[in-house]
Amino acid sequence: MAVNCDSLEHVRGHIDALDRQIVALLAERGAYVSQAARFKKDSDAVRAPQRVEQVIHKVRNLADELGANPEVAEAVYRAMIAGFIQQELAEHSALDNSLAQPK
Repeated sequence: MAVNCDSLEHVRGHIDALDRQIVALLAERGAYVSQAARFKKDSDAVRAPQRVEQVIHKVRNLADELGANPEVAEAVYRAMIAGFIQQELAEHSALDNSLAQPK
């Protein structure tokens, strides 16, 4: 829960600490995205628009539950998912290429 800050510097210190946690969680999420590429048969499975909408629906509900702005949460997640889809497409392509190479 957010604490009541007495200065802009205090606010910024808390934001900086949260940013570190958020980036660490992005790194962890990215590691799972990399693993997911191994289980998907093609780029359509990577893009998975129905799964994206499931995640967005879940995130909006979580935002409501936790007191966050659902519009902000959705915008952040859509941007994050788009970035991770690009990462996963590249990794999926690299996996396909490595499997196609003669040994």
